[in-house]
Amino acid sequence: MTDRDLPDEQGVVRERPEQGGGAATPSFAIPADADTGIPGRPRPVVIGPQTFTWGARTWVMGILNVTPDSFSGDGLMAAERAADPVGHALAQARAMVADGADLLDVGGASSRPGHAGIPPEEEVARVVPVIRAVAEALPGIVISIDTTSPTVAAAALDAGAHLLNDIWGVSEDPSMLRVAAERNAPIVVMHNRAEARYRNVLAEVISDLQRTIDRALDIGVAWDNLIVDPGFGFGKAPDHNIEVMARLADLRILARPILLGTSRKSTLGKILDLPPSERVEATTTTTALGIAAGADIVRVHDVRANVRTARVTDAMLRGWRPTGWPGT
Repeated sequence: MTDRDLPDEQGVVRERPEQGGGAATPSFAIPADADTGIPGRPRPVVIGPQTFTWGARTWVMGILNVTPDSFSGDGLMAAERAADPVGHALAQARAMVADGADLLDVGGASSRPGHAGIPPEEEVARVVPVIRAVAEALPGIVISIDTTSPTVAAAALDAGAHLLNDIWGVSEDPSMLRVAAERNAPIVVMHNRAEARYRNVLAEVISDLQRTIDRALDIGVAWDNLIVDPGFGFGKAPDHNIEVMARLADLRILARPILLGTSRKSTLGKILDLPPSERVEATTTTTALGIAAGADIVRVHDVRANVRTARVTDAMLRGWRPTGWPGT
Protein backbone atom coordinates (compact mmCIF):
# COMPACT_ATOMS: atom_id res chain seq x y z
CA MET A 1 0.00 0.00 0.00
CA THR A 2 1.40 3.42 -0.98
CA ASP A 3 0.93 6.62 0.95
CA ARG A 4 -1.75 7.71 -1.55
CA ASP A 5 -3.80 4.63 -0.59
CA LEU A 6 -3.58 5.11 3.20
CA PRO A 7 -6.95 5.41 5.03
CA ASP A 8 -7.97 8.83 6.34
CA GLU A 9 -9.03 9.56 9.89
CA GLN A 10 -12.43 7.89 9.23
CA GLY A 11 -10.69 4.77 7.98
CA VAL A 12 -11.74 5.38 4.33
CA VAL A 13 -9.21 4.96 1.58
CA ARG A 14 -9.37 8.02 -0.70
CA GLU A 15 -7.37 8.94 -3.75
CA ARG A 16 -5.62 12.28 -3.48
CA PRO A 17 -7.11 14.91 -5.82
CA GLU A 18 -3.68 15.74 -7.18
CA GLN A 19 -3.38 12.13 -8.30
CA GLY A 20 -6.39 12.48 -10.62
CA GLY A 21 -9.30 11.20 -8.50
CA GLY A 22 -12.09 9.47 -10.42
CA ALA A 23 -10.95 11.07 -13.65
CA ALA A 24 -7.81 8.97 -13.51
CA THR A 25 -9.82 5.88 -14.57
CA PRO A 26 -11.03 5.86 -18.19
CA SER A 27 -14.72 5.13 -18.77
CA PHE A 28 -17.17 4.89 -21.67
CA ALA A 29 -19.12 7.95 -22.77
CA ILE A 30 -22.50 7.91 -24.51
CA PRO A 31 -21.90 8.67 -28.22
CA ALA A 32 -23.15 12.09 -29.28
CA ASP A 33 -25.71 10.59 -31.67
CA ALA A 34 -27.03 7.94 -29.23
CA ASP A 35 -29.92 7.84 -26.77
CA THR A 36 -29.15 7.50 -23.09
CA GLY A 37 -30.32 3.89 -23.11
CA ILE A 38 -32.36 4.55 -19.96
CA PRO A 39 -35.90 5.14 -21.28
CA GLY A 40 -37.82 5.82 -18.05
CA ARG A 41 -41.61 5.71 -17.73
CA PRO A 42 -43.79 5.71 -20.86
CA ARG A 43 -44.83 9.22 -21.82
CA PRO A 44 -48.47 10.18 -22.49
CA VAL A 45 -49.58 9.54 -26.06
CA VAL A 46 -52.53 10.75 -28.10
CA ILE A 47 -54.49 7.92 -29.72
CA GLY A 48 -57.38 9.23 -31.79
CA PRO A 49 -59.66 11.39 -29.63
CA GLN A 50 -58.02 10.53 -26.28
CA THR A 51 -54.77 11.19 -24.47
CA PHE A 52 -53.45 8.15 -22.63
CA THR A 53 -51.49 9.02 -19.50
CA TRP A 54 -49.94 5.70 -18.59
CA GLY A 55 -50.02 4.73 -14.93
CA ALA A 56 -52.71 7.21 -13.90
CA ARG A 57 -55.45 4.60 -14.33
CA THR A 58 -56.26 1.47 -16.31
CA TRP A 59 -57.79 1.71 -19.77
CA VAL A 60 -60.43 -0.86 -20.71
CA MET A 61 -60.71 -2.20 -24.26
CA GLY A 62 -63.98 -3.87 -25.25
CA ILE A 63 -63.92 -6.66 -27.84
CA LEU A 64 -66.10 -6.49 -30.97
CA ASN A 65 -65.77 -9.78 -32.86
CA VAL A 66 -67.14 -9.42 -36.38
CA THR A 67 -66.75 -13.15 -36.99
CA PRO A 68 -68.96 -16.24 -37.18
CA ASP A 69 -66.60 -18.43 -35.13
CA SER A 70 -65.34 -16.59 -32.05
CA PHE A 71 -64.21 -18.97 -29.30
CA SER A 72 -66.21 -16.96 -26.77
CA GLY A 73 -69.48 -17.24 -28.66
CA ASP A 74 -69.88 -13.49 -29.23
CA GLY A 75 -69.17 -13.38 -32.96
CA LEU A 76 -71.33 -10.79 -34.70
CA MET A 77 -71.41 -12.85 -37.91
CA ALA A 78 -72.98 -15.82 -36.14
CA ALA A 79 -76.22 -17.08 -37.70
CA GLU A 80 -78.58 -15.21 -35.40
CA ARG A 81 -76.79 -11.89 -36.01
CA ALA A 82 -75.49 -12.29 -39.55
CA ALA A 83 -78.44 -10.48 -41.16
CA ASP A 84 -77.37 -7.17 -39.61
CA PRO A 85 -73.84 -7.43 -38.17
CA VAL A 86 -73.28 -3.68 -38.34
CA GLY A 87 -76.44 -2.95 -36.38
CA HIS A 88 -75.57 -5.56 -33.76
CA ALA A 89 -71.99 -4.28 -33.58
CA LEU A 90 -73.15 -0.70 -33.06
CA ALA A 91 -75.57 -1.75 -30.33
CA GLN A 92 -72.82 -3.73 -28.61
CA ALA A 93 -70.40 -0.82 -28.98
CA ARG A 94 -72.87 1.61 -27.39
CA ALA A 95 -73.45 -0.81 -24.50
CA MET A 96 -69.71 -1.22 -23.92
CA VAL A 97 -69.12 2.53 -23.92
CA ALA A 98 -72.02 2.99 -21.50
CA ASP A 99 -70.35 0.39 -19.27
CA GLY A 100 -67.08 2.34 -19.29
CA ALA A 101 -65.01 1.09 -22.23
CA ASP A 102 -62.27 3.48 -23.37
CA LEU A 103 -61.39 1.59 -26.54
CA LEU A 104 -63.16 -0.85 -28.86
CA ASP A 105 -61.15 -3.58 -30.60
CA VAL A 106 -62.75 -4.64 -33.89
CA GLY A 107 -61.67 -7.96 -35.38
CA GLY A 108 -62.92 -9.73 -38.48
CA ALA A 109 -60.83 -12.94 -38.42
CA SER A 110 -60.93 -15.46 -35.62
CA SER A 111 -57.69 -16.12 -33.74
CA ARG A 112 -58.88 -19.22 -31.90
CA PRO A 113 -56.78 -22.41 -32.31
CA GLY A 114 -57.68 -24.31 -35.47
CA HIS A 115 -59.57 -21.42 -37.03
CA ALA A 116 -59.90 -21.16 -40.80
CA GLY A 117 -58.14 -18.20 -42.38
CA ILE A 118 -59.98 -15.80 -44.66
CA PRO A 119 -58.68 -13.57 -47.48
CA PRO A 120 -58.01 -9.89 -46.67
CA GLU A 121 -60.86 -8.80 -48.94
CA GLU A 122 -63.39 -10.70 -46.87
CA GLU A 123 -61.89 -9.40 -43.64
CA VAL A 124 -62.09 -5.83 -44.96
CA ALA A 125 -65.73 -6.38 -45.92
CA ARG A 126 -66.49 -7.46 -42.36
CA VAL A 127 -64.66 -4.79 -40.36
CA VAL A 128 -64.75 -1.59 -42.41
CA PRO A 129 -68.54 -1.03 -42.25
CA VAL A 130 -68.46 -1.64 -38.49
CA ILE A 131 -65.55 0.76 -37.96
CA ARG A 132 -67.23 3.46 -40.04
CA ALA A 133 -70.49 3.10 -38.14
CA VAL A 134 -68.82 3.15 -34.72
CA ALA A 135 -66.57 6.08 -35.63
CA GLU A 136 -69.58 8.12 -36.77
CA ALA A 137 -71.84 7.20 -33.84
CA LEU A 138 -69.19 7.32 -31.08
CA PRO A 139 -66.60 9.94 -32.09
CA GLY A 140 -65.07 10.07 -28.61
CA ILE A 141 -64.11 6.40 -28.52
CA VAL A 142 -60.76 4.97 -29.63
CA ILE A 143 -61.11 2.21 -32.23
CA SER A 144 -58.53 -0.53 -32.61
CA ILE A 145 -58.27 -2.96 -35.52
CA ASP A 146 -57.34 -6.51 -34.54
CA THR A 147 -55.68 -7.94 -37.64
CA THR A 148 -52.52 -9.56 -38.97
CA SER A 149 -53.07 -8.20 -42.49
CA PRO A 150 -51.42 -4.91 -43.54
CA THR A 151 -54.13 -4.53 -46.20
CA VAL A 152 -56.87 -4.75 -43.58
CA ALA A 153 -54.94 -2.47 -41.24
CA ALA A 154 -54.65 0.28 -43.86
CA ALA A 155 -58.32 -0.01 -44.81
CA ALA A 156 -59.34 0.14 -41.16
CA LEU A 157 -57.30 3.29 -40.56
CA ASP A 158 -58.93 4.86 -43.62
CA ALA A 159 -62.35 3.96 -42.18
CA GLY A 160 -61.68 5.63 -38.81
CA ALA A 161 -59.59 3.24 -36.70
CA HIS A 162 -56.83 4.76 -34.57
CA LEU A 163 -54.79 1.83 -33.26
CA LEU A 164 -53.33 -1.36 -34.76
CA ASN A 165 -53.43 -4.60 -32.78
CA ASP A 166 -51.31 -7.40 -34.26
CA ILE A 167 -51.43 -10.85 -32.65
CA TRP A 168 -48.32 -11.78 -34.66
CA GLY A 169 -46.45 -8.65 -33.69
CA VAL A 170 -43.19 -10.53 -33.10
CA SER A 171 -43.09 -12.16 -36.55
CA GLU A 172 -40.19 -11.38 -38.88
CA ASP A 173 -42.53 -9.88 -41.49
CA PRO A 174 -42.11 -6.08 -41.29
CA SER A 175 -45.25 -5.24 -43.29
CA MET A 176 -47.49 -4.32 -40.36
CA LEU A 177 -44.77 -2.25 -38.73
CA ARG A 178 -44.35 -0.38 -42.01
CA VAL A 179 -48.06 0.52 -41.99
CA ALA A 180 -47.69 1.82 -38.43
CA ALA A 181 -44.63 3.85 -39.41
CA GLU A 182 -46.09 5.28 -42.62
CA ARG A 183 -49.39 6.21 -40.97
CA ASN A 184 -47.88 7.29 -37.62
CA ALA A 185 -50.33 4.86 -35.99
CA PRO A 186 -49.84 3.40 -32.51
CA ILE A 187 -49.49 -0.38 -32.59
CA VAL A 188 -49.86 -3.22 -30.09
CA VAL A 189 -47.23 -5.88 -30.76
CA MET A 190 -48.23 -9.17 -29.20
CA HIS A 191 -46.04 -12.15 -28.42
CA ASN A 192 -46.97 -15.37 -30.19
CA ARG A 193 -45.43 -18.60 -31.42
CA ALA A 194 -46.55 -21.39 -33.71
CA GLU A 195 -45.67 -23.95 -31.00
CA ALA A 196 -45.54 -23.74 -27.22
CA ARG A 197 -41.82 -24.56 -27.19
CA TYR A 198 -39.62 -22.68 -24.69
CA ARG A 199 -36.50 -23.10 -22.56
CA ASN A 200 -37.32 -20.07 -20.39
CA VAL A 201 -40.76 -18.76 -21.27
CA LEU A 202 -40.72 -15.32 -19.66
CA ALA A 203 -37.17 -14.51 -20.72
CA GLU A 204 -38.03 -15.50 -24.28
CA VAL A 205 -41.25 -13.48 -24.30
CA ILE A 206 -39.31 -10.41 -23.19
CA SER A 207 -36.44 -10.96 -25.62
CA ASP A 208 -38.82 -11.55 -28.56
CA LEU A 209 -40.70 -8.36 -27.73
CA GLN A 210 -37.45 -6.38 -27.37
CA ARG A 211 -36.29 -7.55 -30.81
CA THR A 212 -39.63 -6.44 -32.22
CA ILE A 213 -39.32 -3.03 -30.56
CA ASP A 214 -35.84 -2.61 -32.07
CA ARG A 215 -37.09 -3.68 -35.50
CA ALA A 216 -40.06 -1.29 -35.26
CA LEU A 217 -37.85 1.65 -34.34
CA ASP A 218 -35.48 0.88 -37.20
CA ILE A 219 -38.45 0.85 -39.60
CA GLY A 220 -39.62 4.23 -38.30
CA VAL A 221 -42.35 3.50 -35.76
CA ALA A 222 -42.32 6.17 -33.07
CA TRP A 223 -41.16 4.99 -29.63
CA ASP A 224 -44.29 6.41 -27.99
CA ASN A 225 -46.50 4.51 -30.47
CA LEU A 226 -45.39 1.06 -29.28
CA ILE A 227 -47.49 -1.00 -26.84
CA VAL A 228 -46.55 -4.57 -25.85
CA ASP A 229 -48.76 -7.58 -25.12
CA PRO A 230 -47.28 -10.79 -23.60
CA GLY A 231 -49.78 -12.89 -25.56
CA PHE A 232 -51.60 -14.76 -22.80
CA GLY A 233 -53.18 -17.77 -24.51
CA PHE A 234 -51.18 -17.46 -27.74
CA GLY A 235 -48.43 -19.96 -28.49
CA LYS A 236 -48.31 -20.95 -24.82
CA ALA A 237 -49.45 -23.95 -22.79
CA PRO A 238 -51.54 -23.28 -19.66
CA ASP A 239 -48.52 -23.41 -17.34
CA HIS A 240 -46.72 -20.93 -19.60
CA ASN A 241 -49.69 -18.56 -19.34
CA ILE A 242 -49.73 -18.84 -15.56
CA GLU A 243 -45.98 -18.17 -15.41
CA VAL A 244 -46.32 -15.09 -17.62
CA MET A 245 -49.21 -13.83 -15.49
CA ALA A 246 -47.37 -14.45 -12.23
CA ARG A 247 -44.33 -12.50 -13.44
CA LEU A 248 -46.06 -9.89 -15.59
CA ALA A 249 -44.30 -7.08 -13.73
CA ASP A 250 -41.03 -8.18 -15.34
CA LEU A 251 -42.32 -6.79 -18.66
CA ARG A 252 -41.84 -3.31 -17.25
CA ILE A 253 -38.19 -3.68 -18.20
CA LEU A 254 -39.30 -2.98 -21.78
CA ALA A 255 -40.45 0.52 -20.68
CA ARG A 256 -43.55 0.34 -22.88
CA PRO A 257 -47.24 0.33 -21.92
CA ILE A 258 -48.57 -3.20 -21.38
CA LEU A 259 -51.81 -4.57 -22.80
CA LEU A 260 -53.18 -7.68 -21.11
CA GLY A 261 -55.72 -9.95 -22.82
CA THR A 262 -56.86 -12.81 -20.58
CA SER A 263 -60.60 -12.48 -21.12
CA ARG A 264 -62.43 -15.84 -21.08
CA LYS A 265 -59.24 -17.62 -22.20
CA SER A 266 -58.98 -21.40 -22.08
CA THR A 267 -56.39 -21.43 -19.29
CA LEU A 268 -58.97 -19.83 -17.00
CA GLY A 269 -61.53 -22.37 -18.13
CA LYS A 270 -59.17 -25.24 -17.37
CA ILE A 271 -58.49 -23.91 -13.87
CA LEU A 272 -62.21 -23.76 -13.06
CA ASP A 273 -63.53 -26.36 -15.54
CA LEU A 274 -66.00 -23.80 -16.91
CA PRO A 275 -67.06 -22.73 -20.42
CA PRO A 276 -66.22 -19.25 -21.82
CA SER A 277 -69.55 -17.72 -20.76
CA GLU A 278 -68.84 -18.54 -17.10
CA ARG A 279 -65.30 -17.15 -16.85
CA VAL A 280 -66.16 -13.58 -15.80
CA GLU A 281 -64.83 -13.85 -12.23
CA ALA A 282 -61.69 -15.58 -13.46
CA THR A 283 -61.12 -12.74 -15.91
CA THR A 284 -61.68 -9.99 -13.35
CA THR A 285 -59.21 -11.73 -11.03
CA THR A 286 -56.53 -11.55 -13.71
CA THR A 287 -57.51 -7.94 -14.41
CA ALA A 288 -56.82 -6.99 -10.79
CA LEU A 289 -53.59 -9.00 -10.68
CA GLY A 290 -52.50 -7.55 -14.01
CA ILE A 291 -53.07 -3.97 -12.87
CA ALA A 292 -51.08 -4.66 -9.71
CA ALA A 293 -48.25 -5.89 -11.94
CA GLY A 294 -48.35 -2.81 -14.19
CA ALA A 295 -50.83 -3.54 -16.99
CA ASP A 296 -52.09 -0.35 -18.63
CA ILE A 297 -54.84 -1.69 -20.92
CA VAL A 298 -57.04 -4.74 -20.35
CA ARG A 299 -58.81 -6.26 -23.36
CA VAL A 300 -62.10 -7.84 -22.28
CA HIS A 301 -65.47 -9.18 -23.37
CA ASP A 302 -67.35 -8.31 -20.15
CA VAL A 303 -66.73 -4.59 -19.92
CA ARG A 304 -68.86 -3.61 -16.91
CA ALA A 305 -67.39 -6.18 -14.52
CA ASN A 306 -63.84 -5.43 -15.59
CA VAL A 307 -64.28 -1.65 -15.44
CA ARG A 308 -65.51 -1.97 -11.86
CA THR A 309 -62.60 -4.24 -10.99
CA ALA A 310 -60.14 -1.86 -12.63
CA ARG A 311 -61.50 1.22 -10.84
CA VAL A 312 -61.26 -0.35 -7.38
CA THR A 313 -57.76 -1.64 -8.13
CA ASP A 314 -56.74 1.76 -9.52
CA ALA A 315 -58.02 3.48 -6.38
CA MET A 316 -56.09 1.13 -4.13
CA LEU A 317 -52.84 1.03 -6.09
CA ARG A 318 -52.60 4.00 -8.47
CA GLY A 319 -54.12 6.88 -6.57
CA TRP A 320 -57.07 7.21 -8.94
CA ARG A 321 -60.20 8.80 -7.45
CA PRO A 322 -63.67 9.23 -8.98
CA THR A 323 -65.14 12.64 -9.67
CA GLY A 324 -66.73 14.03 -6.51
CA TRP A 325 -64.51 12.07 -4.14
CA PRO A 326 -64.65 13.55 -0.59
CA GLY A 327 -62.00 16.18 -0.10
CA THR A 328 -61.39 16.78 -3.81
